[in-house]
Amino acid sequence: MKIYDIEGLSCASCASSAQNVLGRMEGVKEVRVNYATKTAAVDTTISTLTIDVLNNKLERLGFVLHPKNKDSHTQRRVREQEALSTLKKELLIGAVFAFPLFIIAMFVPTIPYSNYIMFALTLPILGWTGQRFFISAAKQASILKVNMDSLVALGTGTAFLFSTFNTFFPQVLESNGMVPHVYFEAVGVLLVFVLLGKYLETKASQQTSSAIEELLAMQATTVQLLENGVEKQLPIEVIQAGDVLKIRPGDIIPLDGVLVEGTASVDESMLTGESFLVTKKQGDKVFGGTILQQGSFTMEVKRIGEDTVLAQIIALVEEAQNTKVPIQKLVDKIAAVFVPVVMLIALFTFLIWWANGMWVEGLVNAVAVLVVACPCALGLATPTAITVGIGAAARKGILMQNVAAIEAAKDIDSIVLDKTGTITEGKPQVTTVAWKSGLSNQEFLEAVIWGVENESEHPIAKALVAHYQEQGKRHSFVIQNFENHSGFGLSATVGDDLYWLGNQALLKLQNITIDKELEGVAKACLSAAKTLVFFVKGQEVLSVIGLSDVVKAHAKEAIKTLQQQGKTIYMLTGDNEGTAAHVAQEVGITEYQSNVLPQDKIAFVKKLQASQKGVMMVGDGINDAPALAQANIGVAMNNGTSVAISSADIVLRQNDLRQLEIILSTSKQMLQIIRQNLFWAFIYNILLIPIAAGVLYAWGILLNPMVAGGAMALSSVFVVANSLRLKKIG
Repeated sequence: MKIYDIEGLSCASCASSAQNVLGRMEGVKEVRVNYATKTAAVDTTISTLTIDVLNNKLERLGFVLHPKNKDSHTQRRVREQEALSTLKKELLIGAVFAFPLFIIAMFVPTIPYSNYIMFALTLPILGWTGQRFFISAAKQASILKVNMDSLVALGTGTAFLFSTFNTFFPQVLESNGMVPHVYFEAVGVLLVFVLLGKYLETKASQQTSSAIEELLAMQATTVQLLENGVEKQLPIEVIQAGDVLKIRPGDIIPLDGVLVEGTASVDESMLTGESFLVTKKQGDKVFGGTILQQGSFTMEVKRIGEDTVLAQIIALVEEAQNTKVPIQKLVDKIAAVFVPVVMLIALFTFLIWWANGMWVEGLVNAVAVLVVACPCALGLATPTAITVGIGAAARKGILMQNVAAIEAAKDIDSIVLDKTGTITEGKPQVTTVAWKSGLSNQEFLEAVIWGVENESEHPIAKALVAHYQEQGKRHSFVIQNFENHSGFGLSATVGDDLYWLGNQALLKLQNITIDKELEGVAKACLSAAKTLVFFVKGQEVLSVIGLSDVVKAHAKEAIKTLQQQGKTIYMLTGDNEGTAAHVAQEVGITEYQSNVLPQDKIAFVKKLQASQKGVMMVGDGINDAPALAQANIGVAMNNGTSVAISSADIVLRQNDLRQLEIILSTSKQMLQIIRQNLFWAFIYNILLIPIAAGVLYAWGILLNPMVAGGAMALSSVFVVANSLRLKKIG
C-alpha cells in the first residue's frame, strides 16, 4: 500500500468523496483517505495505476496527490500553513463586512438605501469568505453527494438571490400583494460563523503531522566514519551496512548496529520509556535515535534507512494516523438527508401552486422553503460548544488538540497506561538508605557521596545529588582522581581514601564483600524492584542505597475511580517483569505486560480495537507515540516528549491521571450540548418549512418573513446560551 499526501481536502466529506472516487477505479484494491492527516493510502493490483493516473481521476474534485519523500513532511507543513493563513484572511474579511451588515439589519433597517448597502456588504462575504462552500458543494454535486457545505451553499445562495431580486425588482412581488423582504444579514453572519468553525477545526488538526516531524528530527544528519583509522564526517545518506562509525558522549546514535569496541551508558528511553541508562559492551546491539550519555565506542552498522528501529517507529505512527477511522460529523449525517428532502419539498411546492394557476406564488413559496431551510444557528451549533467546552477543559488543565476525541470518548471502555512517567514520576528517587552499624562519621560520608556524584551527569547521580541537596549537604574537601567506569559506577579519592559508588557488578569486579546486615537490605530492595547503589571505602561497603521510580501521589485513586466506572485498565511497560509486577500491584492493576517495545504497544491497542473495544492510550514517551496515534483517543502527559504530545489528541497539563475521568465526563457533556444545539438549529426550520410551502394557505396563513427572522434569531440565541452552560462543567 502506497501513502500519498493529498491536497485540497476541506472537510471530512471531501475525504469520503476522494475515497469513493479512487475506490471505484479498476485495479484499486483498497483505499483510505484521512482528513486529519491529509493523506491517502492506496493499494493497487495494477502497476500502471501511477500517481498521474490517480490525479487525473481526482482532478474534477480539485484534489491533488503528492508523492512521499524525505521532504514531503516539510512541503505538507508549508501547504497547511498557507491554507490556514488563507482561511484566517477569509474569516477576518468576512467578519469586517458581517458586523456592519448585522448592525444595519437588526437596529437600523429603515435607513435610506439600506437594502442596497446590505447587498454591497454581502457581496465580498459571499464572493471571498463563502466561495469555498459553493466550490465544495459543486464538487459534491458532481458525484451526487451532499454534505454540510451543500446545505450552507443551498440556503445562503438561495437567500442571496432572492434578496437581490427583491432589492432591485421589488415591484414584482408588490404587484402581487407580497412584501419584498431581504435576508442579507442571515447570509453574511451564517457564512462567517460556519467558516469560524472550519478555521478552529483546521488549526487543531494540523498537530497530527508534527509527531512525524519530531521523530524525523531525532535522526542524525552526519556521522563520523572510520576508514583505516581515519575519521571522516559524512552525511548519513552515504553510509552502508558494514561501515564502522565512531560515537562520542552526547551523540545521537545514527543507525542500528553492534558495538565493536568500548563501553557505554545509553539512553534508550525512545524504545523502552525507561529513565535508567542501559550499559552497553562489546557485541551488544545499539539503535539509531538513542543517545550516548557516557563513554565512547565504535560500532558496525547493521541496518540503514527504512530498516532501522527509528524508521519503523516513524512508519508505525504514520500508519496509525493514516488508518485511524475518522468520525463522520453529525451535521454531515443530518445534511445528507435534510438537503435532498428540502429540495424535493421546494420542487413539490412550486408544482402544486403552479398546478393551481398561481405560479408566482408557487415560485415565491418554493424559494421561501429553501430560505427557511438555511439554519443560521447551524453555524453556531458546533463551534460555540467546542470553543466553550475546550476553554472549560483547559481551565482544568486538559488541552484538547483534536476535537474528534469529543465524540470518540463516549465509546471508551478500555484504558491502556504506560508505566514510567504516566503512573510513576518518571525519574529515579532515593527511597532507601542503609548504613553499616557503628559508623561515627556518617555526616561526612554523606557529603562524600554528594561530592562524588555531583561530578557525574548520570540520572542516578542526579537523583542522589538532589536527595542530599534537600538535606543541605555540602563539602569543603577536594574531589580528586574522579573516574567514570561505564557500566559499573564511579570512583574518586578524598584525602588519602579511595571511594566507590556503583552497582553489584562493581563489587564483583573489585572483589568487594558485603556484610550480612547490608546484604539483607540489598535483597529487600531487589525484591521491591529497586535499583541499588553501593557506597564503598577501599574494600569496605559502608552503605546501600535503593532508588526507584515512585508511583504518583494520586495514580492509585485515579485508577480505582476508572475501574469503578466499568473501565478495564491495562499497563504496558518496557521495564522488567519484577518492576512491572510491583507497580501494577501497588496501583491495583491486574492486566499488565512488561518488556514491551513500541511495536508491541500498538499491536496491543489494535488487538483491543479488533475486539470492538474503544481504547484510550495514555503515555509520555517516544515509545508510546505509535500507540497514542492508533488509539481511539491518545492522551499525553504535559511533561512527556514532544513526539508523544504531537501524537496525542489530548494533553494533561497537570500530569495527573485523575484528569482522565474529567476528560470522559467533559466530552460526554460537550457531545450532549452539541446534539442539543443541532436539534435547536434545525427544529425551527422543520416547523416552518410546511408553513413556507403553504399548507396553511386555506386558513389564510402564509409564512411571514418577520416570524421566520425572529425564529432564526431565537434559535441562535438559544444555541449560544446552551453552549455557555459548558463553562460550569466538571
